[in-house]
Amino acid sequence: MQHDKIGSVMTAEVVRAEYGTPFKEIARMLLDHRISGLPVVDEEDRVIGVISETDLMSRQVQAPGAHEPPRRQWLSGLSASGRRRAAKASARTAGQLMTEPPVTVHADDTIVEAARTMARRQVERLPVVDEEDRLVGIVTRRDLLRVFLRPDAEIREEVVREVLGNTLWLAPDTVSVSVTEGVITLEGHLERRTDTEIAVSMTRQIDGVVDVVDKLTFRLDDARIQPEDQALHGVADNWLRGR
Repeated sequence: MQHDKIGSVMTAEVVRAEYGTPFKEIARMLLDHRISGLPVVDEEDRVIGVISETDLMSRQVQAPGAHEPPRRQWLSGLSASGRRRAAKASARTAGQLMTEPPVTVHADDTIVEAARTMARRQVERLPVVDEEDRLVGIVTRRDLLRVFLRPDAEIREEVVREVLGNTLWLAPDTVSVSVTEGVITLEGHLERRTDTEIAVSMTRQIDGVVDVVDKLTFRLDDARIQPEDQALHGVADNWLRGR
């Protein structure tokens, strides 16, 4: 089962900043290109950080007033994250403003992997880099959502071919597969409970699947078979399939 790769949805022409790019120039790039963030690269085009609109908004953080403690004393009372936010409040260049280290992906990573990375790291964009961490593209949440535009017929074909045929070795008419707006319904009677679980689990992993409705039934609940019985059962299955 093949997942779409990041390279198929990424934007290759990337708006980028360098370490010394001035604050105002960064703001101008974001506005002119209607983007909410961009990567920062070094002299060899390696990604060293990322800047978002949130980073720029940190400039709005006010410094201590006249009746507040001196800045050095004020900073010493802040947490590590607080000190970083305070430093960004006076940042003048991309290098001072950027968030580092950057969270990146590679062009041959799957869309599923990228989506999980975005969710886990709570970021809205991922610079795409090559083997030497040089910038080759960028992918956003909107880019990843394109996978859900796959036609229902294309999704159904992959379920029948990859899940039912190549994995479970089932005859085409064993399981009824219907797809409506990315929601797949599997209906049929299989030999073992584990086969139904495999069918549902693998179907969920297919690109473009919104949800799976499980209407599969089974003859044998092999989840209750003892380990020694499972071993014998597996040997018999292999022998039968090899005939």
